[in-house]
Parts: sequence; C-alpha cells; structure tokens
Amino acid sequence: MTAETSQTLDRGLRVLKLLADTDHGLTVTELSHRLGVNRTVVYRLLATLEQHALVRRDLGGRARVGLGVLRLGRQVHPLVREAALPALRSLAEDIGATAHLTLVDGAEALAVAVVEPTWTDYHVAYRAGFRHPLDRGAAGRAILAARQGGLTEPSYTLTHGELEAGASGAAAALIGVTGIEGSVGVVMLADAVPERVGPRVVDAAREVADALR
Repeated sequence: MTAETSQTLDRGLRVLKLLADTDHGLTVTELSHRLGVNRTVVYRLLATLEQHALVRRDLGGRARVGLGVLRLGRQVHPLVREAALPALRSLAEDIGATAHLTLVDGAEALAVAVVEPTWTDYHVAYRAGFRHPLDRGAAGRAILAARQGGLTEPSYTLTHGELEAGASGAAAALIGVTGIEGSVGVVMLADAVPERVGPRVVDAAREVADALR
C-alpha cells in the first residue's frame, strides 16, 4: 500500500476477488484468514458491499458475489466494443467479410460488436446481440479451445454451416486480457475459409487484446 491508495477500498476489492474465485462462497472466518484481518473488519466490509448489492449472504452465513456485480458488468460491453472497433473495421475491409467481437455470457457466446465490409456485393448479416451456444460456431469454439488448452498465444478455429447454412467462420480467442473471455472472428458466405483468413483473424485478436490491456 502507498500513501495514495485506500486500505479499506483495497480490502473491499480483495473480498470481491476472493468471492469471485469460489463457487460455494466464503464465511467471515475464512475471509478473515485470507485477508489477514480480524473478523470485525470483515463484517464491516461485507455490510458495506451488501448495501450496494455487490455481496449477498446466504442463510448459512456464507458470503457470495451479489447481483450488483452483473449491473456493473453490463456497462463493460460498450467500453470493450469501442476499444475493439478499429481492429474489427480493418479486418472486415481487408477480408471482405463481416467481423465480430464475441464475449462469453454465461453458457452462451454473445456478439457485442459487429462490423460489415463496405465494398462487397454481399456479406453475411450478423448483428450485435446475437447469441449462440459456446460449442457451436467458430467464435464459441475458439473461446473453448483457449479455455481448455491454456493457450498463451491465439490460434484460429474454422467452422462451416454450424450457425447458418452455407456460411463459414474463422475466429481466434482473446489471450491475456484479465477478466474478459472472448474472441474475434469473421463470418462469410463460402464453402471454405480462404487460407489467409485464419492468420489475419489471429492478428486482429492480438490487436483487440492489446487495446483492452
């Protein structure tokens, strides 16, 4: 801690991080041990966080992340979208296909930013807000591959006809962005994805990841 930082705020943020890392919640005693502070301090932290719906306690007294965190999370999408748009525009124009940024939303993949090319005669209509299962489509499959493989560098995933008949997709996961699980990809009307598209999508995913760090 430095003179410019708040010890109480730091402890409150650490509580939220500890709760976010567990599925079963934590007791006051467990939080006290992990934070290295007495139980009275933990009670005060939890009471303050509960007032803002950032923490809830069940009947057994275990603290868990509250629904207020979801409301904060929804405000992240516009910021992420803005940071990603330059790379998506470049990708869409270069490839001549619809480019998109997709983030994990529960068990689904959610398109939060979409850019269509300006010079093509036709392209796939793909809208922000479109949802699909993570295990279908290049965007979701790229995310799952990164999650399961522990990738340190992005690699691309190709699919055909999984979300729309006659459409092929390529996507690469965002790597090294704390707190965000997602991918950058393109979708096109083609029987197969041209060879150069995969590496170009990987480059775009790196650009977006750099913008979000």
